[in-house]
Amino acid sequence: MALEADTMNELVETVARFVRERLRPLEARVADDDAIPERIRQEIADLGLFGLTIPQEYGGLGLDMEEEVRIALELGRTSPAFRSLVGTNNGIGSLGLILDGTEEQKARYLPRLATGELISSFALTEPEAGSDAGSLRTTARRVGDGYVLNGTKRFITNAPHAGLFTVFARTDAGREGGRGVSAFLIEAGTPGLSIGPADRKMGQKGSHTADVVLEDCHVPFAALLGGVENQGFRTAMKTLDRGRLHISAVCVAMAERLIEDSLAYAMERRQFGQPIAEFQLIQAMLADSRAEAYAARCMVMETARRRDAGQDVATEAACCKLFASEMVGRVADRAVQIHGGAGYMADYGIERFYRDARLFRIYEGTSQIQQIVIARNMIRAAS
Repeated sequence: MALEADTMNELVETVARFVRERLRPLEARVADDDAIPERIRQEIADLGLFGLTIPQEYGGLGLDMEEEVRIALELGRTSPAFRSLVGTNNGIGSLGLILDGTEEQKARYLPRLATGELISSFALTEPEAGSDAGSLRTTARRVGDGYVLNGTKRFITNAPHAGLFTVFARTDAGREGGRGVSAFLIEAGTPGLSIGPADRKMGQKGSHTADVVLEDCHVPFAALLGGVENQGFRTAMKTLDRGRLHISAVCVAMAERLIEDSLAYAMERRQFGQPIAEFQLIQAMLADSRAEAYAARCMVMETARRRDAGQDVATEAACCKLFASEMVGRVADRAVQIHGGAGYMADYGIERFYRDARLFRIYEGTSQIQQIVIARNMIRAAS
């Protein structure tokens, strides 16, 4: 464990109280404005939430996987925009740097990521490369003392606000798939790097994505992550287990929030002279939701502990992501049904969570990709 038990418990309670008292009252405003208030962003930074998983020697808390999951189980009980703001700094936006960056790169960027001075973005997805990330077309051509990058990245989280982009580009056109891909650390404002308009999304308002466009973007050799070519795809793959477990925990947290709200509504709403919570068909929906959320929570916690123990959890992490993301969709659907007409109206916020939940089955690997990962690993293990 990175923190003493008492310290960790205090941190969990502090985050839970912050979510309850500061973030939940702002959910409707964030959705309406499509923005997180600056004062809240600063409070998030003051709590150290941008540096939860960044090593302590670089100014972070250095939480292990189980500890990160415990925090995600609290942060996920409110609008996902708040979690998304810090998620990249603690996940894919810093993990590759932590794992494979040079000491100079770590010292330059990790302290500023830990404080929230820098927001990071992970620029892998392209118009023609989503689930098949190895087919990316962005190129990095060696020129003089550096590289010139050209290409377009799509649906990049936090791109409108990012100060640092981890950009994946093909450095060896002769190598198929991900074997010829390298990763580059590119700062915002670098000539040739531009950001498209913020995407208009189905849900998760307040969390922004946009295209990242590279047009003859020249970067020095020092921008090459780890100083080694053709290792970028391997770096990206190393981040998957942790990212999938984090998102799985967020799914569990959202499901638990929806169950809490649905139960409260069912106990207050009266029909035919009694609370609708007394009706067995309502009870069935509540019970199914509770059982599924509990199963997902157990899966995530157990897999996090195994990862911390040094076990290979690629299959288990994919199982968690598949089950938890599909589960929260079912819970959200039941929550709308339990609320009836009120669930369809914006006033109660249930329809907002219903839309927010849909994305979880897509990013960090679609449900179909998780199925493929699980099945292929099963076959490989049995061979």
